[in-house]
Amino acid sequence: MGKVIAIFNQKGGVGKTTTNINIASGLAEIGKKVLTIDIDPQGNTSSGLGINKNELEKTIYNVLLGEIEINDTKFKTPMKNLDLVPANMNLAGAEIELLDIKKREYLLKNAINKVKNTYDYIFIDCPPAVNILTLNALTAADSVLVPIQCEYYALEGLTHLISTIKLVQQKLNPSLYIEGILFTMYDARTNLSLQVVEEVKKYFSKEIYTTLIPRNVRLGEAPSHGLPIMMYDKRSKGAESYKLLVEEFLEREGA
Repeated sequence: MGKVIAIFNQKGGVGKTTTNINIASGLAEIGKKVLTIDIDPQGNTSSGLGINKNELEKTIYNVLLGEIEINDTKFKTPMKNLDLVPANMNLAGAEIELLDIKKREYLLKNAINKVKNTYDYIFIDCPPAVNILTLNALTAADSVLVPIQCEYYALEGLTHLISTIKLVQQKLNPSLYIEGILFTMYDARTNLSLQVVEEVKKYFSKEIYTTLIPRNVRLGEAPSHGLPIMMYDKRSKGAESYKLLVEEFLEREGA
């Protein structure tokens, strides 16, 4: 039975999609069978894995509306063992179109349950907001991986995020837990990055990954080529960091 992990932060620009693409690809590279589901209308995971999102006729949007099965939307990615269920701007209308559907928060969970046994891991790239799409992801997930940018307001944003997770636990998914908290865009040259890490550690020491994802030009370039960082430049600091993250992730899993 595959483990389902939502990658979520309600703040944008924190490296959420970069983390989704590269942890999924890193696990696939070592032989794990992985599916990533893009449930963000911006479709950045889709384009970051080489899919032309503007030409798609079948996406996660059609799955949520009950028009097709999730298997009918899957694409092969450049990384062997990694499949993708894509998204595009059509998904932005889902909030309104799902209004009258009963138990609408469980639509993604029901869809994933049909393919869960096919994969070792299923990652969901959430939108940077709390809406029906995010609630579907958090209801479907076993755990939440939280990327945090090393910036001044990180702790404030994390407090709101934890409140959201607790609410989902109370109302929709009591077994949901925090997989880990990942610091991104880390710059060892600045006192701010160090201060943010130390401050967050006071509150969430057990959940924090020791791996830090640095600011890295190659990480920023890779999505425009439709490739994960380990295929675009495996010698870059970004690739090395995500490789370490995958190792730490598996160590926590006992795998």
